[in-house]
Amino acid sequence: MAIEIERKFLVNKRKLRGLKFFDEQKISQGYLSQHPTVRVRLTDERGYLTIKSSTHGISRNEFEYEIPVADAEQLLKLCGRNVLKKYRRKIFCGGHVWEVDFFAGRHAGLILAEVELNSPDEPLTLPNWVTKEVSLDKRYFNSNLVGSKEKFHS
Repeated sequence: MAIEIERKFLVNKRKLRGLKFFDEQKISQGYLSQHPTVRVRLTDERGYLTIKSSTHGISRNEFEYEIPVADAEQLLKLCGRNVLKKYRRKIFCGGHVWEVDFFAGRHAGLILAEVELNSPDEPLTLPNWVTKEVSLDKRYFNSNLVGSKEKFHS
């Protein structure tokens, strides 16, 4: 069983200027189910189907499988309006790889940074470009953002 242990933060866009990002991806992800969360994701070159359990603190079970791109495209159509679009850039900082998501569409202007940990109590040095931790704020779960009419900003 795969366990995802993740912390999530709002980001100050101005403080990102000049940083060295790598592995930029354009991502479309839709949700077929909320409980459990069943997500389909399409990146520039790959498709994925992911199943996630309910979150307990900052941990949850996660099962992710690569699927053919054509299948991901068809599954995204089944999601209708429940599709998020974002750009993901990665940065190495403080001994961790951080994934920084720049949202498009309804949530344009929202920037979230996520970092995966090996344990919930693993020490983490926060970079100066993160502002507020939102790991436990369910409004910032991608599966909730997709259906939210609320406008979020970093």
